[in-house]
Amino acid sequence: MDPLELTLVEAFTALRTRQLGHQEYVLALLQQTDRVASLNAWISRDPEGLIQQAKALDQASSAPSDHLPLLGIPVAIKDNIDTVGLPTSGGTRALLASRPTRNAIVVERLLQSGCLIAGKTNLHELALGGTTHNAVTGACRNPWNPLRIPGGSSGGSAVAVASRMVPAALGTDTGASVRLPAALCGVVGFRPSMGRYSSQGILHLSPSKDTVGPMARSVADVAWLDALMAQETLDLPDVSLKGLRLGIPRGDFFEGADPQVLAVIEQALETLVSEGVVCVTLEVPDLKRYNDATGSTLVMFEMMQSLPAYAKVHGLTMDDLLAGVGSSDVALLLSGQLGRERVTATAYAGALSRRQKLQAAYARHFADHRLDALAFPTCLMTAPPIGHDDMVHLHGQQVPTFKTLIRNTDPGSNAGLPGISLPAGLTAEGLPVGLELDGALDTDRHLLAVAAAIERVLPSLPRPPMVYA
Repeated sequence: MDPLELTLVEAFTALRTRQLGHQEYVLALLQQTDRVASLNAWISRDPEGLIQQAKALDQASSAPSDHLPLLGIPVAIKDNIDTVGLPTSGGTRALLASRPTRNAIVVERLLQSGCLIAGKTNLHELALGGTTHNAVTGACRNPWNPLRIPGGSSGGSAVAVASRMVPAALGTDTGASVRLPAALCGVVGFRPSMGRYSSQGILHLSPSKDTVGPMARSVADVAWLDALMAQETLDLPDVSLKGLRLGIPRGDFFEGADPQVLAVIEQALETLVSEGVVCVTLEVPDLKRYNDATGSTLVMFEMMQSLPAYAKVHGLTMDDLLAGVGSSDVALLLSGQLGRERVTATAYAGALSRRQKLQAAYARHFADHRLDALAFPTCLMTAPPIGHDDMVHLHGQQVPTFKTLIRNTDPGSNAGLPGISLPAGLTAEGLPVGLELDGALDTDRHLLAVAAAIERVLPSLPRPPMVYA
C-alpha cells in the first residue's frame, strides 16, 4: 500500500481498519511535502502539531468511528479561509500575521468530522487572479511542469492535491478559482451552487459570487467533502451513462481553444458517446450578451465593500491593505477601484439585472433540451509559463491572460450554477486538460453523480513528473 496514492475514501478505510497507522500516514505525506517543497504550495503549516495529533489517534483505545468520516485525514485549506490554529493571510503582506479567533464554518464542519488541518495553501494575492504568481508569497508551480502556472486563485490547493501532499483540499471559487487550477493540475475541483455552503469566515472578494469548493483526486472524495460541508448524507446515487444527456455548447465554449485541448476533449466525448451518452450540440445565444462584464462588475463593486470590512476586523484600513500588496496586477486592480475606475452603484444594478437574465437563459436551455449537464473544456489552453500575468500566447496571438483563462468558467459562476472539472487526459506535451460539467441550479448531488459516472470511463492520469522527482 502506497499511502501517497490513497484517495480520501481509501485512506479512511485503511485507517479505520488499521491497515495503516495515523502517524505512518501523516509522516508519509509530510515527507512528500518536503520532497516537493520547491512547488511552493504552502504559506503556513504546523508539521509537529500534525504529527502529535496523529500519534494521539494511534494511541486512542476506542475503535475508529464511522461517524467521523475524515478521522485523521489531513486536508489543506486555502489561505483565505479562517482557521484558528494558523494565520489567514490572503497571500498579502498586511495580513501575514493575521490570527482569526474562530474557524470558518466549513472548516469547523470538517474538524467535527475528524479531519486534521494540513496547513494553509498559497494563492493568487487576495484571490484576485488566475495564475498564483504571487509576489509576496512566491510563485506556486505546476507539478506537471514547474516552469508553468498551476492556475488560480486556489493554485496551492490544487498543487498540494496533485503532488500527493494531501488527499484533498479546500479552495474558493469566484469565477474559476477552484475549477481552473484543478484542470491545469489534473485533479477534480467542484464549485457548488451559490449558497450551498456557509460563507462565514471567508476573506471575500464578492460575497454574491464567492464560494468554497473542494478539490481531490476523485469525484467520490469531492462528493464526501460536499456532503459534510452541506450537511447531507454521504451516499451518492448511481447514474447510468446510457441515455445521459450532455449539452455541448460548441460556439460559445469550444471556439478558440488550443487544438491540443480540443483533441483531448473530443476524445473524451467520443468515449462518452460509445458508452451511451447523448451529446446535444446547442448554442446559448443569450449567454454572451448577459455575461459580458457581469462578473467583473459584480466582483469589483462588492470587493470594495468586503475587503475594507475584513481589514477593519484585523485593525487595518484599505490603504494598509493596498500598501502591503506586492503583485503588480493586484495593485493595479485595487488602485483602480480606489480611484476613477471604481464601479458605480448604477453599473452594479445593471450587472445584477443581467445575472437574473443569465440564470433564466441557463434554466431555459436545461429544460428545453432535458440536459443532465453542459460539457465543455474547463480552460481554452493548458498551463502557460509562469510570468505571463498580463498577456499569454494562444493561436499565434497575444491575448489577455486572465480573461482567456476564465472564459469558460465565468458564465456558470455568474449564474451561481454548480460546476465540476474532471481530468480528461493529457496533451502531447504531457499537460492536463480538464472537462467541465455544469449542472442546473441546486442540482449539486445529481451533478456529482453524473461526474462520478463519467470519471469511471475516462482515462486515469499518471502521477505528475514532479511527484517522485
